[in-house]
Amino acid sequence: HPFSLGYALIGAAIFHQFCREWQVVQEHAEAALSLAKEQGFSLWMAFGSLLRGWALAQQGAAQAGLAQIKQGLRAYRATGAETLRPYWLVLLADVHRITGQPQRGLAVLAEALTLVDTTGERWYEPELYRLKGVLLLQRSSDNQAEAETCFSHALDLARNRQAKSLELRTSTSLARLWQQQGKRQEAYGLLAPVYHWFTEGFDTADLKDAKALLEALA
Repeated sequence: HPFSLGYALIGAAIFHQFCREWQVVQEHAEAALSLAKEQGFSLWMAFGSLLRGWALAQQGAAQAGLAQIKQGLRAYRATGAETLRPYWLVLLADVHRITGQPQRGLAVLAEALTLVDTTGERWYEPELYRLKGVLLLQRSSDNQAEAETCFSHALDLARNRQAKSLELRTSTSLARLWQQQGKRQEAYGLLAPVYHWFTEGFDTADLKDAKALLEALA
């Protein structure tokens, strides 16, 4: 059933995007794009473009990835759909981070946060605030206080929703900031409990990052 297969391919690509497994994301997205083109599935075509663009950017082809994400967003809006748009905008903002354009990334996140307030689609809200903090630091080291506020808010949101993966990612970002400020003990105390909550997935990027930071802090 081609439409169901397209749904599965996109779902798998999104899952691996959460795990930051870029090459697998690209493989599933390209399979979805091929199917969508063959069957005329405009929504899967848009989703495939967005995910493939993010994966390309993560693997060094930032400008090509950025162009593909923007193309995917235009195709997505043309369908009239709104669901998931904050998530897609996070991918775009992340690519602006990669290309060293934090101000553009922050503008994209401002649009996403407005959408969150308008539509109530809040499931990825913690990552919106975490990435906002990252981009603020990329723009200027003078933004540490504002970035810390973003990380703390993202952490509260993730904890309230029991979203452990987002809690881990945000704790790592905040702990890294505290490390730079010389607050090593506080950083370790924040990150260690959430890292040790996990019992699997230790080969994923977020858990590897957290482990490396804990070892540096110990």
